[in-house]
Amino acid sequence: MEDQSNFAANKEPLLPKEVDGNCPGCNTAYLREPGGRPPKLALLAVGLLSLLNALPLTSVYPFLYFMIHDFHIAKSNDSVGYYVGLVGSSCMVGRFLTGAYWGVIADRYGRKLVIYIGVFSIIIFNFLFGLSTNFWMALTSRFFLGVFNGMMVSIQAYASEICSHEYQAFVISVISTTWGIGLVIGPTLGGYLSQPTIKYPKLFTNPIFERFPYALPCLFISVYAVSLLAITSQMPETVHKHCHKVDKDYISMCKDETMKDEIRKDGVSDSADASVDKDTLQLEHRIVMHGQKNYTPQKALYKNWGLIASIAIYCIWSMHDVAYIEIFSLWAVSPQQTGGLSLTSSGVGKVLAISGVCVLFFQMVLFPPVSNFLGPIGVARSASMLSIPLLAAYPYISTLNVSWSWAAIIIASILKSALSVAVYTAAYLLMNNSVTQDQRGAANGLSLSAMSISVAFGPAGGGALFAWSQTRLDATFLPGEQIVFFFMGMLALVTCIATFEPFLPQSVNKQIVETHQSTQDRTAEPLLV
Repeated sequence: MEDQSNFAANKEPLLPKEVDGNCPGCNTAYLREPGGRPPKLALLAVGLLSLLNALPLTSVYPFLYFMIHDFHIAKSNDSVGYYVGLVGSSCMVGRFLTGAYWGVIADRYGRKLVIYIGVFSIIIFNFLFGLSTNFWMALTSRFFLGVFNGMMVSIQAYASEICSHEYQAFVISVISTTWGIGLVIGPTLGGYLSQPTIKYPKLFTNPIFERFPYALPCLFISVYAVSLLAITSQMPETVHKHCHKVDKDYISMCKDETMKDEIRKDGVSDSADASVDKDTLQLEHRIVMHGQKNYTPQKALYKNWGLIASIAIYCIWSMHDVAYIEIFSLWAVSPQQTGGLSLTSSGVGKVLAISGVCVLFFQMVLFPPVSNFLGPIGVARSASMLSIPLLAAYPYISTLNVSWSWAAIIIASILKSALSVAVYTAAYLLMNNSVTQDQRGAANGLSLSAMSISVAFGPAGGGALFAWSQTRLDATFLPGEQIVFFFMGMLALVTCIATFEPFLPQSVNKQIVETHQSTQDRTAEPLLV
């Protein structure tokens, strides 16, 4: 008993640091050791896959209205928007239903498997959407695209497993930056490549493009997805695919029968009862035990308050950001007499394009050192707090003359975009810091499902809020657009408050140190340089 008490008091690992030379997780564990840089090819693959994941989501918006109109399902032009909304949201509904399950699959069977399935889902269902000849085919193909594409779950988890803690902010920045680029490129592809026989009659004379006027942008994206299969195959797997051999002393010290049963299934028999704290055993078993054969991580996720709080911050900000994008577009094109900027759609596009280029520089150059200095909690807190006065200044931009208003809106848009991406990236880091490697996929899957709900409410809420603001242009308190940006500031304030204790444990500011060992020789040539 005395030895067992000393063992529990010292809290040393209960499992031996065994490694398996045939286990991909063991062979890539050296990447997460202090100073470990992400392999260049793996980093490139993560960025290109994140770009791919964004393209199908936004490429449909420029032509979706015309596609629904061509289906002749709407009884009037006023009801076209209803069907556009159904098709547009069907992908997010599919993600909501399966996001958590893809995370569990990624934890048990590997990150690359889920990535492969996601790539193939884009190849198949995105192209089928372009070939749709009726409303139900379009709705079904978009829904299944969301159901089978859990790629982002694996990518976000993978990003934290191919480098040390010092480089995590940089890798996550690559993901968020390429995602943002995809959100800009997607509508461009959809706008320029849809209905090619009308826009480019001399180039596209084949009648197949006349029968399927919206197939070309979808085909382009599917071909791009096919091209990424080769680079995906070269990505090193990071999930451990073996079970450690555990000696009998480990199970003999476990008094909890559930834990005993779980460990026995891994081929270990017990000898005698002892008195080691149950929570200590569970923690050691979770951190050191890398085999996934009989372990279901989702059972513990809902009890992990650090993860739940991080997901809540992610969802609140997602709702805020999506609503902001909707409101910004409406406000920018609305007449100056009602508090808008009277910009054209091309003018709004120029503002967003300039913001995107500047955000790319911010994410790749400025964010990593800032994140390493402040930590992800400090970044999320500071960025959300700075967004409040910035949003409060928006309504007054319309009172400036044309030259000054252009300069002001470009500067404000750049700052707001940079702050938004900073909060997103910090939220990714917080979620990954909240769990160990064997739960990271499930955690990101849970966050994807939760985010899908918040994103669905964002555009509808933002549009309704803006419409309501137009009915109170002469109000005494916060007239017109002022009430809109006031509520946007309140969402940013809620995000900021959520980064403080007791809501968000400060322990998630750093990644959990896991007990593992690598078979990789540190002097050997690293994988995928």
